[in-house]
Amino acid sequence: MARPRIFISSTFYDLRHVRQDLERFVRELGYEPVRNETGAIPYDKSEKLETAAYREVELCDIIVSIVGGRYGSESRDDPGYSISQAELRRALDQGIQVFIFIEKSVLAEFSTYQLNRNLAELRYRFVDNPKIYEFIEQIYALPQNNTIIGFETSTDIIEYLRVQWAGLFQRFLQQQARLAAVDLLNEMNTTAQTLRDLVTYFREQRTSQDEAIRSILLTNHPAFRRFADVTGTTYRVFFTTEKELNTWLKARSWKPISKNAMDSDSIAEWLNIQKGKYLKLTVRLFDSEGRLEVMTADDWKPEWIQVLDLPEEDGGGTPS
Repeated sequence: MARPRIFISSTFYDLRHVRQDLERFVRELGYEPVRNETGAIPYDKSEKLETAAYREVELCDIIVSIVGGRYGSESRDDPGYSISQAELRRALDQGIQVFIFIEKSVLAEFSTYQLNRNLAELRYRFVDNPKIYEFIEQIYALPQNNTIIGFETSTDIIEYLRVQWAGLFQRFLQQQARLAAVDLLNEMNTTAQTLRDLVTYFREQRTSQDEAIRSILLTNHPAFRRFADVTGTTYRVFFTTEKELNTWLKARSWKPISKNAMDSDSIAEWLNIQKGKYLKLTVRLFDSEGRLEVMTADDWKPEWIQVLDLPEEDGGGTPS
């Protein structure tokens, strides 16, 4: 069964205990944690380790990015950023849901950086590289998907994620219920529109009522859905003449079979050599001029149109 994949991104040595606690929490929820040190990221001998990590980011559903006071290793794929920063940038570029946590001491000193960013000689207490603050500034400038949460312990992160993920699941359930309601409403609207069309036509075109009814019934002919089902067609099938039916079937590799090669009870047959099948029609659908006859769902029998395996002895007939 598919499970949400959660990528845990951070520098390693200073935050390894936080990473371990988060992995335990993710597994307890039944999700799949992805972090480098557990071997969850497959590496190819022909690529850099960080390149494989960035690829894995794109395959995850959620990224949990944890920022502490260490800058970490410089990215070779994304110069000017650390590897953990590049992982977060990759997730943001791909539109993946991210949760960003920054140590409260680092966040508190961030305001000092904002006031003194032009003083290159200024040293900071809680970070080993001011590029951390430059990156935080870039995150805050993003238009969306950039909520930053301060934390002191891994428990702070876990409790926040527990509430957030429960909320996401509840929203998903609501959306599913709304989708069902929308489908029902669309179906009702379609039916109502058909009734309105009938009423309008009968009121304004009383002299041609029979033709109006025939047009409506032809539009919803049960043969259309049956042909779609037996040929595996995913779009709506529609035809009004025998010629149009044959043209459509030919485009889907079904060729007419000559009458002398058809089954005794067939009105028409079509051969598909690639599938090793033949399509069989046992009811008269068209009038003497080749126009589609009116039929209702109550009159219709699905067995009138069938797809059968070609007989082994003769290949199922000869196309005309």
